[in-house]
Amino acid sequence: MEKNNTITMLAKELKKLSIEKKAPFWKRIALELEKPSRNKRVVNLWKLQKVCKADETIIVPGKVLGDGLINKKLTVVALSFSKDAKQKLSAAGVNALSIQDLMKKNPEAKGVRIIA
Repeated sequence: MEKNNTITMLAKELKKLSIEKKAPFWKRIALELEKPSRNKRVVNLWKLQKVCKADETIIVPGKVLGDGLINKKLTVVALSFSKDAKQKLSAAGVNALSIQDLMKKNPEAKGVRIIA
């Protein structure tokens, strides 16, 4: 229940930031996070390797799993990362951030793309 509470609070913060910064991107992320857990996005590393361009900032409104390899320099933002994904991302020099970190670093969400 505590994890669900954390996600609810994060969604509220995202909606508030969306209004403050006039950035509908954050509202879209909030709506994705409010979906039932069985409908949350899950993305493997092989998909990031396939669809992302080098030096891109992408957000996964769910969990990143460690299936596959990645060798592109990216910034990957997600609700959570599996242990394996975290290890492979750091070994590849990929910057892995939480959604809260991106909210502070880039409140207007400029140049960020959603991957699902």
